[in-house]
Amino acid sequence: MSLLEGKVAIVTGSGRGVGRTYALKLAEYGAKVVVNDLGGDTAGGGTDLTPAQEVVNEIKSRGGEAIVNGGDVSDWNSAKEMVQQAIDTFGGLDILINNAGILRDRMLVNMTEDEWDIVIKVHLKGTFAPTHHAANFWRMESKAGRQPDARVINTTSHSALYANIGQANYAAAKGGIASFSQVAARELQRIGVTVNAIAPRAETRMTAGLREWTPEQLERRDPEWIAGFVAWLASPEAKDVSGRVFEVWGYGITVSESWQHGPTCEASKDPTELGERVRKILKFARSNAGINPGEWLDP
Repeated sequence: MSLLEGKVAIVTGSGRGVGRTYALKLAEYGAKVVVNDLGGDTAGGGTDLTPAQEVVNEIKSRGGEAIVNGGDVSDWNSAKEMVQQAIDTFGGLDILINNAGILRDRMLVNMTEDEWDIVIKVHLKGTFAPTHHAANFWRMESKAGRQPDARVINTTSHSALYANIGQANYAAAKGGIASFSQVAARELQRIGVTVNAIAPRAETRMTAGLREWTPEQLERRDPEWIAGFVAWLASPEAKDVSGRVFEVWGYGITVSESWQHGPTCEASKDPTELGERVRKILKFARSNAGINPGEWLDP
């Protein structure tokens, strides 16, 4: 199909889960895909290129074009080599989907330094590094008079946007990705690059066993729902959409509205004057949003 015909895409963490579905969907609609996956477990341990190779084989069996990349996206040089591999193999790069991630869930009082560091590294640096190298390629293309029409799609999470307990490391990283995406969108718009973030809700090996779902709920958590939106957002049809954060699942696509200026009170250098003023603006401020639509967290 022609929606993405001739486009070159990198999908990180695409050996399994939603990333696998993204890679297959992009290829279905005509993109040539670099299937990146280190092949580790959900906690980031081990390496295995088999899942990525299986995705590549499936794409090729359907008449598409794809190659394996087993690099660590949070490693500066590996991220650079991945971008260069796409350029060398397919002649360019049009789409970067930063999806790779791991989990090390624990209440913050029990979380170790390593559990914090590795999650921040894989998610946050693993989004920044590929985006940095891709953006520099697109900048050079723009300077050479070949204005890109490129896409970066990053992965945040409702755990970050709506403060899920037990995931302080994951939420901090994913919240950083949401802000990073908005800043990058503003910086890269002049060279023809859009940047958006999605918060996907799907049943994968990273969420397996957390809850019991009804058959209807499981169907609404099929990654295909998300992949369809990702393919559209990666396409030329979405060239006017940038700097946005979307929640996506089978129940719908929601624009997540960012921090807003709320009620304001007069400042004071005297702390004894502030109690009544601050309580007044808190009275008129909305509570923080909860994970479910229409849900508000108690202050």
